[in-house]
Amino acid sequence: MPREPDQSLLHKPLLRYWLATRPGFLTASLVPALLGVAAFTYQGGRVDGLLLLLTLLGIMLVHAGVNVLNDYYDELNGTDRCNETRIFPFTGGSRFIQNGVLSTGATLHFGGLLLLAAIVLGLGLTWASGGGLMLIGVTGLLLGWGYSAPPLRLNSRGLGEPSIALGFGILIPLGAWYVQAGTLSLYPILVGLPLSLLLLNILLINQFPDREADAACGKHHWVVRYGEEPSARLYLFNVLASMALLIGLVLAGTLPEAALLALLPQGQALRAALLLLAHARQPEQLEPAIKMTIGSMLLHGVLLSLILWLV
Repeated sequence: MPREPDQSLLHKPLLRYWLATRPGFLTASLVPALLGVAAFTYQGGRVDGLLLLLTLLGIMLVHAGVNVLNDYYDELNGTDRCNETRIFPFTGGSRFIQNGVLSTGATLHFGGLLLLAAIVLGLGLTWASGGGLMLIGVTGLLLGWGYSAPPLRLNSRGLGEPSIALGFGILIPLGAWYVQAGTLSLYPILVGLPLSLLLLNILLINQFPDREADAACGKHHWVVRYGEEPSARLYLFNVLASMALLIGLVLAGTLPEAALLALLPQGQALRAALLLLAHARQPEQLEPAIKMTIGSMLLHGVLLSLILWLV
């Protein structure tokens, strides 16, 4: 298990601020973006490489800013500080504030600066591609900021899970498509639906180790609201629904037959579901299932993107 950040990072400012963004999780936003661009190429579009690079940078800035601000607000409401059952680095926050590596004020300012940079870049991309990107971007920023920030606190109202599925699995592919195409389309939304359920499951399984701390601090996400066993069954349902959606898209002719290869990583997700069902009340046993959940999402998204790009 990786070691939590400590004050040795105080002498390495660039590394300290880079790690504070939780860079290992930024792929969860980059993969949906690549899928949106791959959908564009499959529909006959020609990709502008510079716009693609700027899109990926903008998405990374938003995701990094949301990660940092999530740490700030989870310190304010006490969930990360009282969390004794976390599985680092997957749950319980980055531990930068709790371990004295960044102050709460520095965390707030850093997260705000990242989002400000994303907004500036987003305005440039809007000028290049069209005003529709503004609507997508503002909605995404609102969901990301409101996920943990008051007064919305979507993750405390049982709305965090659908906001993640919408923001990462729908808006990011649609936004990446729009930057290239300059028009809105249902196609990247349909292609992103199976991935959106796998992304939701990452959040869902990460809630199990944090359940006690989150419940004590009023963070009433789905695992707190509905309990461990029903939430574990929901995880399994999401995996099966993701597979069914992909098969349905192929049968409908929306995706090529080769896209069925993207079902292969779902085997890992099914294994994770069985582990979760077996250890729903033993969160310390869930690290392998968490890794499988993340891995299956990444492999599914990358494989489907490659198939659309090449076919």
